Amino acid sequence: MSAGTLYDKVWDLHRVAELPGGSTQLFIGLHLIHEVTSPQAFAALRDLGLGVRHPERTVATVDHIVPTTSQARPFADPLAEEMLVNLERNCAAHAIPLHGLGSGRQGIVHVIAPELGLTQPGMTVACGDSHTSTHGAFGAIAFGIGTSQVRDVLATQSLALNKLRVRRIWVDGALPPGVYAKDLILHVIRVLGVKGGVGHAYEFAGPAVAALSMEERMTLCNMAIEGGARCGYVNPDATTFAYLEGRPMAPSGTAWERAVAWWSSLASDADASYDDEVRFDASLLSPTVTWGITPAQGIGVDEAVPTPEQLDPQERPIAEEAYRYMNLSPGAAIAGLPVDVCFIGSCTNGRLSDLRAAALVARGRHVAAGIRAFVVPGSEQVARAAEAEGLDRLFREAGFEWREPGCSMCLAMNPDRLEGRQISASSSNRNFKGRQGSASGRTLLMSPAMVAAAAVRGHVTDVRELLAETGRSASAASRQPSLTA
Repeated sequence: MSAGTLYDKVWDLHRVAELPGGSTQLFIGLHLIHEVTSPQAFAALRDLGLGVRHPERTVATVDHIVPTTSQARPFADPLAEEMLVNLERNCAAHAIPLHGLGSGRQGIVHVIAPELGLTQPGMTVACGDSHTSTHGAFGAIAFGIGTSQVRDVLATQSLALNKLRVRRIWVDGALPPGVYAKDLILHVIRVLGVKGGVGHAYEFAGPAVAALSMEERMTLCNMAIEGGARCGYVNPDATTFAYLEGRPMAPSGTAWERAVAWWSSLASDADASYDDEVRFDASLLSPTVTWGITPAQGIGVDEAVPTPEQLDPQERPIAEEAYRYMNLSPGAAIAGLPVDVCFIGSCTNGRLSDLRAAALVARGRHVAAGIRAFVVPGSEQVARAAEAEGLDRLFREAGFEWREPGCSMCLAMNPDRLEGRQISASSSNRNFKGRQGSASGRTLLMSPAMVAAAAVRGHVTDVRELLAETGRSASAASRQPSLTA
């Protein structure tokens, strides 16, 4: 078993009891809820005659079902309106803060919690959403949970969990221009597989990870779940503290200094032991695109769709299924594949740095004829910051639609959906069959910059070609204060 890791320390700090079946009752420091997985949980509480144990540790927002064109109430979709009404009523009944539409703080749950300073190092975080692992970027241990577990956390502020093994994902080198955290995590999943992390927490570490911004670290941890890991995290450091300082819910004054000292002590010890370690070299990576129906079916944009002979025998059945579903031939180049829809957004890549990176590619260019391209900020705060920089105007002038915040086409529980056999270039996190709203729709996962490149070319394109045309630095773009000054 691991010892001396951040995971071990946080687990021990939050242990309430050892349960008869061998699992641990773990206290949950922050519970995030939204409109999709909470209604049934609140109904169960009513049936049991229970209240919310710690409403001050629960925070709500609306994200999955909200339309991104007009958010006027009532919603055109009566089911979506009913879900939001239920959330509003439940939060009011239990004194739970709700960051609703127009509050200035609404957005995708995994975007707003970090930007408000709710997510902090050393926390245990739970949410009824698979991609809760995002919050591990702050040195938190964050779990996606099901509806029955949402009920349990509301009622007891704790969860029954089995302790995970810890695998360190060590990344040397530095990401080359045009290559992003999204490419890194897609490559990790390609190598280790969608089941490679089962039973594990992933600790992302090494020089390449230390050099990432907080928003890039969130992308990395967001998709740890796609590799089978229950959670992923990065040890807190100066980058973490700089991001958190001054945020509404972060400590301030003398409490800030105490918090930083404590947070620093939680980082994995230099002599920590891990159950496993896998090493990667970031400098060898290229922009990555998924070609199939799992996030593990990814290749460099300069590669060809693998042939069955190139794959492990155990991977061939799912590859054969993917060839048929995606209508791709083994050995075919991925670059040049036509797309129909280009989506920039989601809890994976809907933050300000993601929009900046995409805008860098879109600036001075225009969406290709016949392509539907749209940008969906991850939160109201992201939208307002982007608009202050003029990114909304830049995207519109380039032929993109600028939308209101929400989950949008990531999972299509709203009007943003593929139609028929359309192919989507998407900055989201899952390329499963039917994931983006059409039972036969096809999804290619890639970075926001790669989505923008596909939009202006009309097909899968190596973003490095477009960046070279104008001499722009993709890595610098996501961090500069403005692209339009």
